Amino acid sequence: MSLAVGDLPPSFCLEGVDGTTGEPVTVELDSTRGSPVVVAFYPADDSPVCTAQLSDYSASIASLHDLGAQVLAISPQSPRSHAAFAAPRGGFEFPLLSDEDRSVAASWGNLGLLDLYRRSTFVLGADGRVAWMHRSVGPGLTYTPVPELLEVLEGLR
Repeated sequence: MSLAVGDLPPSFCLEGVDGTTGEPVTVELDSTRGSPVVVAFYPADDSPVCTAQLSDYSASIASLHDLGAQVLAISPQSPRSHAAFAAPRGGFEFPLLSDEDRSVAASWGNLGLLDLYRRSTFVLGADGRVAWMHRSVGPGLTYTPVPELLEVLEGLR
C-alpha cells in the first residue's frame, strides 16, 4: 500500500519501550486520535543519522507538544535494542516502537529495496488521517528537520 495525504493509514499495535525510562510499552495508533501525531520510521538503532534524528526530535519535544503533537518512533529492532540505544543518550522523550516483522512499515509503504526500512516521517491530523508525509528513497541520509515539522503542525491548527 502506498499512502497519500488524506488517507487513513493502517492501524497498528506495537510493543516497544518508553524512550525515557526503557520500560515496556504497548502503543495502539488508534489511541492517539484527537491530537496530531508525528510518526517517524527510522532504519536502525545506533546509526548516526537515526541517532541525530531522534535526538533532534527529543530535544524539541516541548515545541512539538506546544502544538499538541505526540511523537512515535518505529524501527525494526527489538525493544531490548531500543532500550540499549536510548539509555546512554539519556533517553528520548517518546516511545521507541518495534516492528520486527516489518509488517507496519510494509502496510504504510515504507519498505524499499530488499525490504529495508525507508526513513519516512508522517504527520497525522487529529482525525488520524495523513496530513503530510516525506519518504526517503532508501534508508536516507537526511531526515525531516524539526522546523519543517513545526511548520506542518502549525498549519493544522
